Amino acid sequence: MAKRPVEITVISDVHLGTVGCHALELVQYLNSIEPKQLILNGDIVDIWNFRKRYWPESHMLVIRTLLTMMSNGTDVHYLTGNHDEVMRKVSNLQLGPFFMKDSMVLELNGEKVWVFHGDVFDITMKHSKWIAKIGGRGYDLLIHLNRFVNHILEKMGKGKISLSKRIKDSVKKAVKFIDDFEMTAIELAIEQGYDYVICGHIHQPKIRGYENEQGSVIYMNSGDWVENLTALEFDGEEWSMFAYKNEAFTRSETSGIIPAKHPENGQKIEAM
Repeated sequence: MAKRPVEITVISDVHLGTVGCHALELVQYLNSIEPKQLILNGDIVDIWNFRKRYWPESHMLVIRTLLTMMSNGTDVHYLTGNHDEVMRKVSNLQLGPFFMKDSMVLELNGEKVWVFHGDVFDITMKHSKWIAKIGGRGYDLLIHLNRFVNHILEKMGKGKISLSKRIKDSVKKAVKFIDDFEMTAIELAIEQGYDYVICGHIHQPKIRGYENEQGSVIYMNSGDWVENLTALEFDGEEWSMFAYKNEAFTRSETSGIIPAKHPENGQKIEAM
């Protein structure tokens, strides 16, 4: 099966090493594309919540897939996040096609694209990191509870729900956290003269334009591979959002994990 060519792909918040990570789905997606550049925009490995007893084969398969992509000519840029902040000790490391950075700027068709994880805008990271870490572990427990609840709901013939997403969304809406995060990134990007700004961190996939008296910018968030299973793609002319669809992929015992069809294996999310 031919892979779909992509100039740039951005993914974030994979959280390898936690039960919420959809590693198999990510491998299916990565095996369906052939990007020139792959940007891993933070929290790829969840070092905060890492446990030796939990590292399934599917998580190792993600690592092997990334190594294969590099050997096949893809440049991989790993931008550090808060859950993998220990890697900031080796920022600016380069090993062949692998680049470790805290942020990066792309020049695309005469426009400047600023890419970083975004935890620097989260006040809990600056002043109450221990609270954020406790929250991270609680989130993992919540996912276990969610799986149990969904198992019961399936037995009752009802649809699945996402407790973690509902709780997180309700809390963040109450304190306007997401809007504050986005506006901080947007306003700073405009002040710095960037045409696009790409973040992760808040697990909210989005493409939106914004304009004020100082200028304009396109804000984008790549989402995550815990709840939304999304990625940003640049085809050489424009950006779009890829949303994983389970029915768009299949598994073959002889070929490994392969896409069932392309390029329709993604759902385009329009700019908001």
